[in-house]
Amino acid sequence: MTLTQLDPTPALVVIDLQKGIVSAHTDGTVTAAVERATRLAAEFRRRDLPVILVNVTGRAPGRTDAGPSAGAAAALPAGWADLIDELDVRPTDHLITKRRRSAFHDTGLDTLLRDLGVTQVVLAGVSTSSGVESTARSAADHGYHVVLATDAVGDPDTAAHRHSVERVFPKLGETATAAEIVAMAGATR
Repeated sequence: MTLTQLDPTPALVVIDLQKGIVSAHTDGTVTAAVERATRLAAEFRRRDLPVILVNVTGRAPGRTDAGPSAGAAAALPAGWADLIDELDVRPTDHLITKRRRSAFHDTGLDTLLRDLGVTQVVLAGVSTSSGVESTARSAADHGYHVVLATDAVGDPDTAAHRHSVERVFPKLGETATAAEIVAMAGATR
């Protein structure tokens, strides 16, 4: 469904725009997602709306008896989880570190959003079919109005990206481009 309105206090949640992930995927959708997500962050800050920046530092441990490829997390290179410079992190931004795909699982994201009075989340970032989709599913399960910025998400797998944007996201919430979200935010604030 197309975006119909923004709630009085929406929050922008930017997923996994960190050096180790973005530098490994410099293709068109990821590069475009970085540009539009950073623009959304700047616009949300300008309007004094919450900006939550999420990074990932590992993955669920899984089975250890099957070897390192079965889920045991190897040590990450220095700086891998650092947010990209383009995000221009501000002191007013909220930082969430996750170890699973969803930014809600075993983090304080839900509590933070509720404390801020947020009822609607706008999602951007990478990877569309993994971290973004998992977070969108969890946000919907937690009762938030979900908005997916369809041109501010990217995935190294084009087919998976397209499937999430065209098939999954419309079932989880409303969809809009970054420009449409900015225009609607400007009309309501």
